[in-house]
Amino acid sequence: MPVTENMTIIGGKDENDMTDHAAAGRPFVFCHMLVSLDGKISGTFLDTLEGIKAVGTLYDLAFGPGRFYAMQGWLSGRVTTDENFTFYARPDLDPGAPAVPDGDYITNADFGMYYVSVDPLGVLGWNSPYLQYEATKAAVIEVLTEQASNAYRAFLRSLRIPYIIAGEKDVEWDSLLEKLKSLFHIDMLMLQGGGILNWKFMESSLCDELSLVVAAAADGAENTPSVFRNMAYPKGRPLHFALEETRQMESGALWLRYKVLNPEKMWTQ
Repeated sequence: MPVTENMTIIGGKDENDMTDHAAAGRPFVFCHMLVSLDGKISGTFLDTLEGIKAVGTLYDLAFGPGRFYAMQGWLSGRVTTDENFTFYARPDLDPGAPAVPDGDYITNADFGMYYVSVDPLGVLGWNSPYLQYEATKAAVIEVLTEQASNAYRAFLRSLRIPYIIAGEKDVEWDSLLEKLKSLFHIDMLMLQGGGILNWKFMESSLCDELSLVVAAAADGAENTPSVFRNMAYPKGRPLHFALEETRQMESGALWLRYKVLNPEKMWTQ
């Protein structure tokens, strides 16, 4: 779906809004997901004609020649990466690898399009510093914690895959986003994770916009994942959103854009 002349880039935000995020030191983050009519992000509904067409719409909005979102990268978790790019391959590590320097390892700092893989322990079996997603070539950035072994860091260095150390045991999301902006010039980042990762960004007030392409299909599966998953439920804070735009797309799909509002505490934790 090409962008028409009366459509605005950067998620419908004006330049002042982007300036605010630049001043805050992090990219503008939008969560861009394909869902079924029953709110699922995977399942046999994807095999329907409506599901296939909706996948194309999702891609075109973020990656197509007339894309709506002028992003420089997208971020997913380890499971999503394994399912789509590394296919559960595991690296051949050298336990006796010489000690690598502490801190981040930065290469490909001006590539222009990045795939940011959240892999805290360092287990993904990459075989190249680049990946191909349909017509899009992206440089890989690995997000690790201090728990990732020296052997794995040496493995990434041997492939010239940059990595960011984003925390001791858990990923410090604020710090990660700041580094993506300052080190790799990512001013707009697409979040496309599983439900847990998507929820983490939302409840941490680190996601600015929710973009949903709703396919005109459903499969009624009980245990397939949904857009969000709050692991602390019924504790935690529910989220609320402000509808910014709706648009009917090909094959009966709907494109919904929401502004993410600050979380509200609705019950006692």
